[in-house]
Amino acid sequence: MAPPARFPASFSPPDAGGPRGTGHAYAALDLGTNNCRLLVAAPAQGGFRVVDSYSRIVRLGEGLDHSGDLCPEAMTRALAALRVCAARLARRNLRGLRAVATEACRRARNGAAFLAEVRRETGLAIDVISTREEAELALESCASLLARGGRRVLLFDIGGGSTEIAWVRLPAEGAGLGARPEMVGYVSIPYGVVTIAERFGPASFTQAGFQAAVDEIASRLQGFEQVHCIAKEIAQGGVQLLGTSGTATTLAGVALGLPRYQRPRIDGAVLSGAACEAALATLRGLGREGLAAHPCIGPERADFVLPGCAVFAAIRRLWPTSRVVIADRGLREGILLRLMRNDPRAPQRRGARAGRGRTTAGA
Repeated sequence: MAPPARFPASFSPPDAGGPRGTGHAYAALDLGTNNCRLLVAAPAQGGFRVVDSYSRIVRLGEGLDHSGDLCPEAMTRALAALRVCAARLARRNLRGLRAVATEACRRARNGAAFLAEVRRETGLAIDVISTREEAELALESCASLLARGGRRVLLFDIGGGSTEIAWVRLPAEGAGLGARPEMVGYVSIPYGVVTIAERFGPASFTQAGFQAAVDEIASRLQGFEQVHCIAKEIAQGGVQLLGTSGTATTLAGVALGLPRYQRPRIDGAVLSGAACEAALATLRGLGREGLAAHPCIGPERADFVLPGCAVFAAIRRLWPTSRVVIADRGLREGILLRLMRNDPRAPQRRGARAGRGRTTAGA
């Protein structure tokens, strides 16, 4: 297989020691529907250097779609992971910290009560952010992957409890270095890998069940298409499709035939539409046992891969671009870039880009 095209990105390997006492590090914590993730980084030339990272599958949204509440077992798992995060953060003299929660805590009737308990138990003050801010932060983190010369970008982020899609206008050719991509429209739908897995269950592994999920998701996106006429824009050329999520990175790992997940090979990779369709067919043909055994997936994520693929297939049905850009970055990187850019005490760095070290492909 020929190596994929790539867009430039700035990344530095993690620093095992890190600036523990310097006060130059910033931290971003993301409590999602499926994962709890922490990223600590220090500013570096053209981006940032990862100092510490942590990721744990907590399935906070387990049962939420049916009950409307966070269940006790899910809250216990999430609280245990957040205690680990709090202990790691306590060892550092941070210059800035932001902790956010997304769809599970937005939707749950007991979401606010849970976050209040988290604050009492760990000291972490976690804000529930809007779906719009989720889309904005994803765009912030992926800005350096957006190729100049195009007109528009359709960015999608398939999460645990929801999917955010942003329709983005790129700076015109000749625009100055300070010109930034502009989000001209966005939509959030309550379909993520956890909610779809619970709604369709084992049926998502069957042809009929998978297609039913794709049909349902595509119907929810049709209104966004009618407002923005994205398919017409794609037909005219100059539109990129950019995916940032565990689903997108998993599809890339399969398309590239990687023996294990390798972030440097995946972040910034550009896949043809045909390669995406082939990877999708491969994943659907593996069955649950095959997904659990796959080196880019594993048993913890096996139940969530095909639900994510259903969202991806629905997006591709409506918006069949010839290429798909893959990003292994997202909300946490967007938070860090904002913290660094908006810190009045920090030296301003033009054109800062997301940078990090090791990662997994979790959704």
